[in-house]
Amino acid sequence: MVATVNFSLDEIKDEARHLVETGKINSHQSICVLCDFISPREWICAECELERNDYLLRDHICDLLAKDEWSED
Repeated sequence: MVATVNFSLDEIKDEARHLVETGKINSHQSICVLCDFISPREWICAECELERNDYLLRDHICDLLAKDEWSED
């Protein structure tokens, strides 16, 4: 039996936000850059969660984070 790793969209956003804040990635890079910071086995689950939420790997990190930044309007 293979254990599966589940990523919530919030966990992916938190990881992306942390990587932007620490300067490891730029918010204008595509979402696919996150695969460099997530293990291949976990990336498959993260990619599926992104797709379920209508994000494309070519979308920018800022697109992923933008909805949170504007949620107070």
